Amino acid sequence: MGKRLKAAKENIDSKKLYTLKEASALCKDNAKAKFDETVELHVRLGIDTKKSDQQVRAMVVLPNGTGKTKRIAVLAKGEHAQAAQKAGADLVGGDDLVEDITKGKIDFDVLVATPDVMRDLAKAAKILGPRGLMPNPKAGTVTFDIAKAVAELKAGRIEFKADTYGIVHVPVGKASFDANKIYENAKAVLDTILKVKPSTSKGTYMKTVSMSSTMGLGIHIDVTKLNA
Repeated sequence: MGKRLKAAKENIDSKKLYTLKEASALCKDNAKAKFDETVELHVRLGIDTKKSDQQVRAMVVLPNGTGKTKRIAVLAKGEHAQAAQKAGADLVGGDDLVEDITKGKIDFDVLVATPDVMRDLAKAAKILGPRGLMPNPKAGTVTFDIAKAVAELKAGRIEFKADTYGIVHVPVGKASFDANKIYENAKAVLDTILKVKPSTSKGTYMKTVSMSSTMGLGIHIDVTKLNA
C-alpha cells in the first residue's frame, strides 16, 4: 500500500458510517492524485433487476455540473436545427452528420436527435450503440425540445441506471470542487433515486451507499437517514 492510501486509511474509518456532508469533505480532502479525480456515488438498491418493473433509470441535472465540458451534437432539420445552434450545440447536422458517423468520425460526447430523424440513424446504430451514444427517449436525447435538452446537458444533466447487480454508479463532481458542491450534487442524485423507486420494490430500498474518488478509498454513508 502506497503512502497516499496509508494516509487515507488514517483519516477514514472503514467501520464508521458517515453523513453525506462528512463523506463529501473526506472524499475531497483525501484525493491526492496528480490529476483531478472524479468523485462517484455507489448505491446498492433493494431491487430485482430481472423484473422489468424494477428497473431504475433516470436523469438528473447536477446543480454544480460534472466538472467536465461535454461536446453536444444534434441531429435535426429546419427550425429544430436552428434552435440547436441558438442553444449552443457544438455540432448540428442532418444527413451530413449521419454520413460522418458511419465513417467513424465522432467528435462529440452526447448525441441528441429529434424523433423525425431517428430513422436516418438506423445505419449508424452499430457504431453508436456500442459507444453508448445512440439517442434514447428515456435518456432525454430524443426530443423535439432541442433547446431544453442542449441547455440541460451543458448545465450538467446526466443519466444513470442500475446495473445487473442493482448498483447505481454516478459521478457527482471533481475533487477540485468545493466540498459543499460535491454534497449538493450527491444529494440531488440520491433524491432522484428515491423519487424513482419502483412501486414493486419491497423492503429496504437503499441498502448501501458509498462515495469515493477515482484513486481513493470508499467512504460508507449512513443510509438510515437517506431512506427516511
